Amino acid sequence: MKTDKKQNQYRVNEQIRVREVRIVGESGSSVMPTRQALDMARQQGVDLVEISPNANPPVCRLVDYSKFLYQQKKRAKEMKAKQVKIEVKEIRFGPQTDEHDYQFKLKHAKEFLEEGNKVRAYVFFRGRSILFKEQGEVLLLRFANDLEEWGKVESMPSLEGKKMFLYLAPKKAGVVKKSQQARDREAEAQEAKEAARQSRPNVGEVDVDTPANGGLFANAKISADALKKLTEETDA
Repeated sequence: MKTDKKQNQYRVNEQIRVREVRIVGESGSSVMPTRQALDMARQQGVDLVEISPNANPPVCRLVDYSKFLYQQKKRAKEMKAKQVKIEVKEIRFGPQTDEHDYQFKLKHAKEFLEEGNKVRAYVFFRGRSILFKEQGEVLLLRFANDLEEWGKVESMPSLEGKKMFLYLAPKKAGVVKKSQQARDREAEAQEAKEAARQSRPNVGEVDVDTPANGGLFANAKISADALKKLTEETDA
């Protein structure tokens, strides 16, 4: 049978055998004998839970233990969901990489850093190409300089066997990529919004003097005629 590690992490009620404890709550904190704290917990129908055993005296809370464990698990789950998963992406070069290949790999490195991932770029020296290690170092330094806006150098180029490594970390937090469906929905919503805006009448082009348009002057003219007719009928 599996045991709940979180449940065994805290001492509760009679398991707390120190002489005194500090009780913390919404109203503040106070130090009291452990026996008194246990009596308070019983009176309130809750548990005495030790949340900081290494403090002097240990810190406890008066709380329902089951509810306390549930809140701890929920908080841990929320924190885990907020964490950005960082991966290390590799970019490989040869000591004599051509410009087109360099730009292609530079583009991918930018995307990796924008997503919040680290980049490990390296130059692989095969056979006698190790004689061009200075050329490989220059390549990696150029690579770091071109990515200065997106990443920061964690370690300068260093030779390890037949490979020379450069490590870059993202400067900004990762941005989660949207799916193609999500981007399509946003584009459709934007198009619909623009179409609705264009279909609205342009107030500046409305002929306010024309009754058919419901203009203010037309309404005022109609009201004046009606008032004049009513006055004539009254005088008659």
